[in-house]
Amino acid sequence: MSISLANRIAIVTGASAGIGSAIARELATHGAAVVVNARRAERLNALVDEIAGSGGRATAVAGDAVEASTIARMLAAAVDTWGSPADLIVANAGRGLAGSPLSSDTDEWEDVIRVNLLGAMRLIREGANAMLESMPEPEAWRTHARDIVIISSSVGKNVSPFSSMYGSTKFAITSIGEAVRREVGPQGVRVTTIHPAVVESEFQQVAGYDPEQFGTFMEKIGPVLQPDDIARLVTFVASQPPHVNLNDIMIRPTRQEYP
Repeated sequence: MSISLANRIAIVTGASAGIGSAIARELATHGAAVVVNARRAERLNALVDEIAGSGGRATAVAGDAVEASTIARMLAAAVDTWGSPADLIVANAGRGLAGSPLSSDTDEWEDVIRVNLLGAMRLIREGANAMLESMPEPEAWRTHARDIVIISSSVGKNVSPFSSMYGSTKFAITSIGEAVRREVGPQGVRVTTIHPAVVESEFQQVAGYDPEQFGTFMEKIGPVLQPDDIARLVTFVASQPPHVNLNDIMIRPTRQEYP
């Protein structure tokens, strides 16, 4: 199937590695112009160079995706660089945390909530409002799709035995995604929440999972998902006709039964 996103302008947060960088590459490969964001400026710049070297279009906005000023710079970069507001926003920035409310590191709680919930909520709010304001006429959505894609987690739908504190933030952003869909869908903005299960990336190490225990789990259910698997799904979602909204999607390794 041939997919063209040549008329789309995307914002992807958490794009310095893993799922975010894979999404940015995939969208650019199919013609979208991409604003990439993360805190690691050197990695973002390398990603922009890589995309440009393959004939794609990308620009970097380094900074904390939770901060309102960073979100404003992302939205402005789309207009300043390509002359139009972003019409595809991927709220991907996030972090993990091993353990339950009883066993996880309480010193990490506020940051997990800040990044996974508050940052995503702010981006969704500002992005949705910008999309609604940029519609030249009420029926413009019929010919030009506008998407908000939220990268949640399988543990945002199923309580995890080993990361329920992290999962609570994903349950929350999943509910926010559905609430926003009901609000902006009638006005022509699509909202999609994607729930990946185990994806091989830097995520597990940063989250503090026990390498031996989690490695055994990954071997049991493997092969696990790769970031490119999620990127292809985001591209598929964005490529649907404007009247089609794939609004809630679970994606797992075939052999992963739970969570």
